[in-house]
Amino acid sequence: MTSKAKQSQKLLLFRLSGTRLFGIGTLKVREILPYQPLTKLPHSHHAVVGTASFRGSAVPVIDMAAAVGYPALTREELQKSSIIITDVQRQETGFLVRGVQKIIETDWKQVKAPPKALGDKAFITGLLDADGDIIQLLDVELLLANVYPDSLEPDEVALTDVQSETLKALNILLVDDSRVARKQLCDALDAKDISYQVTISGDDALQVLLNNNERGQPVDILVSDIEMPGLDGYELTFGVRDNSVLTQPYIILHTSLNSEMSLSYANQVGANEALTKFDANELLHAMLRGANRPA
Repeated sequence: MTSKAKQSQKLLLFRLSGTRLFGIGTLKVREILPYQPLTKLPHSHHAVVGTASFRGSAVPVIDMAAAVGYPALTREELQKSSIIITDVQRQETGFLVRGVQKIIETDWKQVKAPPKALGDKAFITGLLDADGDIIQLLDVELLLANVYPDSLEPDEVALTDVQSETLKALNILLVDDSRVARKQLCDALDAKDISYQVTISGDDALQVLLNNNERGQPVDILVSDIEMPGLDGYELTFGVRDNSVLTQPYIILHTSLNSEMSLSYANQVGANEALTKFDANELLHAMLRGANRPA
C-alpha cells in the first residue's frame, strides 16, 4: 500500500526579536498585510494593539512579541512591521511581527519536540533545523488562550443518559502536542465522567494503540491533532489504517486549521471525520457517531 500521507508542509517564517526565527503553518495564514493604523480597543489585553480592517471586517491584532514575553514593537518599528492574518480555531486574528522572512517547505517528521526544560508554559510546539537556522514553531493556541482566557471555559454539552453511558463504555485515545488543546479535550470528557487515555505525540499514540491491541482492549475512538512534531496526524492515521493487525478505531482528526484542503486530505488518508477546534458538542457527537458505526 503506497502512503498518501507524504504531504509537504509549508511554514511562514518571521522575526519577533533580534534575528531569531519563528514559524507557523501557512494553512493557518489568510493574508500578510503591511502595517496599517489600528483602531484601539479599550480594556483589552496589553498585547492587543487594536483592530485592523480586513475584507470588510474588524480583526483584532495582537503584538505577538509582547504576547510571548519579548519587548513590544516601538513606534519606529511599527512602520516596517507586518500583520499576519490567521484563521485559527474558528476566528480570524492578526499578529503583528517585526518582519516576515520567507516561506519554506518541510514535513512534520523533521520537526522535533521542544526540550522539556522549557517547561509547559513555553509558546513552542516544535523546533526545526532549516539550513542551520533553528526555527521555533509557535503554539498559537496557547498564545490565544493567554490573551483570551475566557475562551478556555468549557461549553456545557447536553447528552441523554444513554448517550453518556455509550461514551463511557468506549476506549478513547486523545493525542495533541498543544497543552491548551489537550486541556480542552480532557475538560470536555471530564465534565461527563468519560474515561480516556492521552498522549502528546503521534509516535506515542501509535504505541498506545499497539499496546492496547495486544492486551485485547483496542482503542475505539482516536482523536488526533494534525500538525504535530514527528508523526503528524495524517501519517498517524495512515499508519493505523495500513496496519492489518490493529482493530481499527474510529478516527477523528481535530485541528485548529479551518482550511478545506486540510480537512479534505484528512479523509484521503483514512480519517472518518475532521473537525475544527474547538466545539465540545461537535466532538462528543462525533464520538457518538463512531460508537454507533456499523460493525
